[in-house]
Formats: sequence, C-alpha cells, structure tokens
Amino acid sequence: MRLLLAVLTLFVLAALPVAAKEQKFVAQENGQITFTMPSGNVGCIYTPKGGTDIYAPKDGGPELSCDRIAPKYVNITLGPKGPAVLTENPGEQACCSGDNVFAYGNTVTFDGFICSSSSAGLICETPDKQHGLCLSRTRTLHY
Repeated sequence: MRLLLAVLTLFVLAALPVAAKEQKFVAQENGQITFTMPSGNVGCIYTPKGGTDIYAPKDGGPELSCDRIAPKYVNITLGPKGPAVLTENPGEQACCSGDNVFAYGNTVTFDGFICSSSSAGLICETPDKQHGLCLSRTRTLHY
C-alpha cells in the first residue's frame, strides 16, 4: 500500500511545474479558509486549531475537510493526527463554489497541512507526509 501511495504521489507531483508557486488565501472572519479547484469539482474548508465559535474539529484541529462532487460525492477529512477519514455520500453536499480558486501548479501551506494543485488532482498531506488525501475525478485516496 505504501508503494502504491508513493507511486501515485510521484505521478501527481510529476504533473506539477518545476517551480510551484505558493498561493495565499485570506481567512474568513471566523478563521476558516475555503478554496476550490479550477474544475469546480473539488472544494475544501480549512479550520484552524481550536476551531471557530460554531465548529470544533475532532481532536481540536487543525482540520482540512475536502469534498468531491463527481463521479460520486465523497468527503475526506484530514486532522492533525491519524489517517484521513473517507465519508461516502455525506449529507451536506454543498460543495464547490467561492472566490478562492486553487490554481493548477500552485501549493498552499496551512498550519498542519501542505496542499498541491494540478490538473491531475488535489494532494494534501501532513508535514511529515504520513497522512493525507488525494482527490480527483478518477481518484479518491486517503491515508
């Protein structure tokens, strides 16, 4: 399984330009950051450590929750410890819109996560690369 993850990660990273640009997103008043992929098929919400006035992440956060619309609606939630959690057909299904578009070829660093965007999909991992997610139309990977 680790070998498969490594191969998939290398495949997606190979699709990134040599000099990936660090993209910055402005947090909402509550501290959360939302972003979508250029395809409009994948979107994420980053919640900082400690949560917000109305939402507290499991384990206190930080937390990254990403939805994919098609071909099948899924949510993958990545916390500060342990593997990402896949939820198939979650009830809320309010993805994916907003002004923060995560441009292909860019990376973004949140407190506790590093994400890369490419036409092959979205990859987000913990800094130690032990846990993460990969979402695209053709892939749903969580570890």
